[in-house]
Amino acid sequence: MTRDPGSPSDGGTPYKDEIVISWPELHRDARYLSHVLHELRSEWKGIIAITRGGLVPAALVARELDIRLIDTVCVVSYGGEDGGAEQKQGQLRWLKKVEGDGEGWLLIDDLVDTGRTAKAVRETLPKAHFATLYAKPLGRPIVDTFVKEFKQEKWIYFPWDIDYQFVSPIKSRGGGR
Repeated sequence: MTRDPGSPSDGGTPYKDEIVISWPELHRDARYLSHVLHELRSEWKGIIAITRGGLVPAALVARELDIRLIDTVCVVSYGGEDGGAEQKQGQLRWLKKVEGDGEGWLLIDDLVDTGRTAKAVRETLPKAHFATLYAKPLGRPIVDTFVKEFKQEKWIYFPWDIDYQFVSPIKSRGGGR
């Protein structure tokens, strides 16, 4: 993967490494999360997705658990510069909340990183069951259920963050990188 300005290795962020999650991997992890959540409780009132990252996992979990009632909380904590990856957290801004304390609801996000956004959402919905596909050590204690843990300094690219494109074979490029 060619690094662009603002990539984790440029020293401007706390990220030292990166991983790309593929669509099949994300789908597999969402199905596994769905199995775990179904075993915890066979009926949920609905799903509250944390936008934007939680939208795709919420849709996949909703399908697997046959949940039709889906709402969102909309909060902004990351901001990209010059169209690059949104790797720096800014001030937390609420765009939309939901009523209630979350009792009987699933709260879904793609990732809990530093835990800053998760803490804010958890405070507004303290009784929701908070599930993410992926967790990092700083945010892990805030969520109830997650599938995989990554090191804190690893930047995660989700399938909706990247663009697949043709790459010439190494031999036709003269063997260089």
